[in-house]
Amino acid sequence: MRNWVASLSRLLLAVMGMVFTLFVLWGCGEVAQRPTSAAPNVSELPFPFLIPGLDRQRTVRLYLPPNYEHETQSYPVIYMHDGQNVFDNATAYADEWGVDESLNTLAKTSGRKFIVVAIDNGGDFRMNELSPWTNKRFGEAQGKAYMQLIVDVVKPYIDNNYRTKADVKNTAIMGSSMGGLITHYAVHNYPEVFGKAGIFSPSYWYSQDVFSDTKLHRSKDSLRLYVLYGSDEGDGMIADADKMQRLIKGQGHPRENMQFVTVPGGQHNEQLWGGSFTDAIEWLFEIH
Repeated sequence: MRNWVASLSRLLLAVMGMVFTLFVLWGCGEVAQRPTSAAPNVSELPFPFLIPGLDRQRTVRLYLPPNYEHETQSYPVIYMHDGQNVFDNATAYADEWGVDESLNTLAKTSGRKFIVVAIDNGGDFRMNELSPWTNKRFGEAQGKAYMQLIVDVVKPYIDNNYRTKADVKNTAIMGSSMGGLITHYAVHNYPEVFGKAGIFSPSYWYSQDVFSDTKLHRSKDSLRLYVLYGSDEGDGMIADADKMQRLIKGQGHPRENMQFVTVPGGQHNEQLWGGSFTDAIEWLFEIH
C-alpha cells in the first residue's frame, strides 16, 4: 500500500510538472503561437537578401495595394524597418503596427495607394544594424551596411520587379525607436534616394553623433520630415527631440516641410506608432 501511494504521488508530481511546463511554454509563445493578422495583400519575398559585407540574410515583407494585379499604374514606396512588427501579430515582438489595415482603409477613403517594403530586424544584431555610430555598451556600428542593403540591393530589386514610382519625391522611409534613428540617418545621408521620412520615437540617445552628422549633412529643403513621440516616453526623449528640432530649424529647413508631433499620453510602443501611422502618411504625402 505504501509503495502504491508513493507511485501515485510521483505520477501526480510528474503530471503537475508537465502542466506547469506547458503553461510556461504557452506564455512564451512556443506552444500556441498567435494567429496571423496580416492582410491577404501582404507577402514575404521568396528569398532573403544578403547584407553587403556582413554575411547575414534578412527577410523582406511586401505590401501591395488593393487590386494591384488588375491595375497598371505605379505607386510610391515606403521602406520600413523591424519588418516583423509592421503587418502581423504572429511575427511581432510585442504587437504589430497594422500598416496593411491602415493603408487598405486609406485606399478606400482617399484613393491613394502605396507599396510598403518592410525589412526584418536582425534580432541580436538589431542595435548594431540600426545605427551607423558605435555605442560603448552595444558595440560596433553596422548601420551603413544595413543602409547599403536597402539602397543598393532591396530598392533596385523592388523597382525592377514591381510598378513603383522610384524617384526621390515618391520614396519614403519610416521607423521607430532604433528604426527612427537609422531613418534620420538615411534621409540626411541619402538625400538622392529618400524624400520623405517618418521618424517615430527616435533613439537619439544612442549616439550624440546624430546631432553632429545632422549639422554636417544639412537636409534638402524639399525633404518632408515627420518626427513623432509620446509625452510619456521620458524626459530624455523629449529633450533630444527638442534639441533636434532646434537644430533643424536653425539650419533653415522650411517649416512647411517639417512636423514635430507630441502625442499626449503616448508611450514607447506599437500602439503609439501604429495609431499615428495614417496621420504621418497623410502629412508626408499631402493627402487632404
